[in-house]
Amino acid sequence: MPVRLSLSEGTVADCTQAHSLIDDISAEYLLADRGYDTDAIVAEAEARGIQPVIPPRSHRKEPRYYDQALYKLRHLVENAFLYFKQWRAVATRYAKNEASFLAICQIRALAFWSRLF
Repeated sequence: MPVRLSLSEGTVADCTQAHSLIDDISAEYLLADRGYDTDAIVAEAEARGIQPVIPPRSHRKEPRYYDQALYKLRHLVENAFLYFKQWRAVATRYAKNEASFLAICQIRALAFWSRLF
């Protein structure tokens, strides 16, 4: 279930946005893909008492352990993105300014949440 939306430019790495996304969130686990496998993100999550479930990148000299069974639940996150992108206005970024696009994403999130509850 989407908790927080953050817009960035298309050329910005995902891992640079992680700190603002996990700020002030209480959770037991942080499920993320390999793009978020940085020492800083893992350390921040552990400092907050959140167990990171992030597969290690292939270039790590010492691969870090992660719960593979729990990581399989990450498909639910991908399904949420799929739901967002099924709406043409989101998939094609029909709204050209940032405020309008964010509003479209928030409306789509409300529609998503209304289906869940």
